[in-house]
Amino acid sequence: MREEILINVTPQETRVAVVENGVLQEVHLERAVSRGIAGNIYKGVVTRVMPGMQAAFVDIGQQRAAFLHAADILSANDFKSDSSDQVKQKSERNVEQADISTLLKVGQEITVQVIKDPIGSKGARLTTQITIPSRFLVLMPALSHIGVSQRIEEEEERERLKNILINQGNDFGYIVRTAAEKSNEQELIRDSVFLQKLWTIINEQSNKLRAPALVHEDLPLELRIMRDLFAEDIERVRIDQETAFLRVNKFVKKFTPSLLDRVEPYQGERPIFDLYNIEEEIKKALERKVLLKSGGYLIIDQTEAMTTIDVNTGAFVGHKTLEETIFRTNLEAATALARQLRLRNLGGIVIVDFIDMQDHEHKRQVVRTLEKALARDHVRTQVTELSALGLVEMTRKRTRESLEHLMCEPCKQCNGRGFIKTAVTICYEIFREISRSSQAYELQKLLVLASEEVVECMLDEEANSLAELEDAIGKPIRLQAEPLYGNDQYDVVLI
Repeated sequence: MREEILINVTPQETRVAVVENGVLQEVHLERAVSRGIAGNIYKGVVTRVMPGMQAAFVDIGQQRAAFLHAADILSANDFKSDSSDQVKQKSERNVEQADISTLLKVGQEITVQVIKDPIGSKGARLTTQITIPSRFLVLMPALSHIGVSQRIEEEEERERLKNILINQGNDFGYIVRTAAEKSNEQELIRDSVFLQKLWTIINEQSNKLRAPALVHEDLPLELRIMRDLFAEDIERVRIDQETAFLRVNKFVKKFTPSLLDRVEPYQGERPIFDLYNIEEEIKKALERKVLLKSGGYLIIDQTEAMTTIDVNTGAFVGHKTLEETIFRTNLEAATALARQLRLRNLGGIVIVDFIDMQDHEHKRQVVRTLEKALARDHVRTQVTELSALGLVEMTRKRTRESLEHLMCEPCKQCNGRGFIKTAVTICYEIFREISRSSQAYELQKLLVLASEEVVECMLDEEANSLAELEDAIGKPIRLQAEPLYGNDQYDVVLI
């Protein structure tokens, strides 16, 4: 599979596109005025402890206080000699037994790391279990066990990587990342030494600072992409800004010099995101409806609680039986929605409403197709079997805002509901307001200020109703269209 990364850098924002076989799969966006803080390490101060929720709010110097749950406050000293399984068991026991009141006090200073950016009205999510990633490893200072990414499937390779770190002999825990597969001993040890030095610097910095304060900031977007996504399966990386290219070039030369020849400046006449029609694909990714090649379509609705995806056959009538038509639509939808999850960066709970199928083998194949399509997703997902109602429940780890939340805001006309009252509905509201006002106040006449569409409705299809109302109250009613008024905006002025 041919895969490349395009990086577009301007003073205002950095955008990254991950393209597979000429098709956009992922978009990453970071704006100068609102950089994400996931991965940053802060020295914070506890502002509120809530025993009922087993959680606390911590001031880390952001606009909103951050949230720290008791399950994410585990003492580093407790785990220094534990194996991976023992750590997991002890963590589970701590979730059940930990009392937030004994772990934290109001006014206490604490070093924390952001694991989830602020999303919507929610503050950032924190942990005291610091992790520091590099190219091949993730350092876990509070633990001593060594884990290996599940994406590295060959058991012999897993053992080889684990033994390199065990033989190095230190008190720190590590996770061996997918990028480390087939790497040599020297590369792993170099990463390990770098991370240990960085952790020492972070500790020293934390001791010097007074809370709330930023202790360590994660890399800018273009370098995070190089650290997290740039691997052997990436054919090339193209960057359209010279300073950013030099910065990326220096980073790759230091950490993955064998891939340096794949990083190149983009000097084409067309904007880099015009390649592969990326700008148009981003625009489509903000729409509710996703068309399938067969004529079917998806409807994607994102709410604060969950994301729902409805699969429809649309214009696709198939060539055989109805069951076969439904099966083919669901198969195509499974592949398409996996791409949409990555492209839109949809996280949390996702409910997929596939078209009802009768054949159990068809159901099994649709779920397997979905799982296979999600296998290339860099974000962890979990998928359940198809329910009796034709629903698939799944979760996708959410660490940052979705593309929609980054690029859009709620409609000021409908306040994010997605619908507004009809002109006829507003007309009737105005009529009721006029009736109330005429009974409550002495007046000579009334002036109604409303949108052009509502005024037209009152003068056309509701003209008889307006005339009857004038006769009923015995006062003239004058209408005035206001071009700046929305459909549900109006004023009844008593004169």
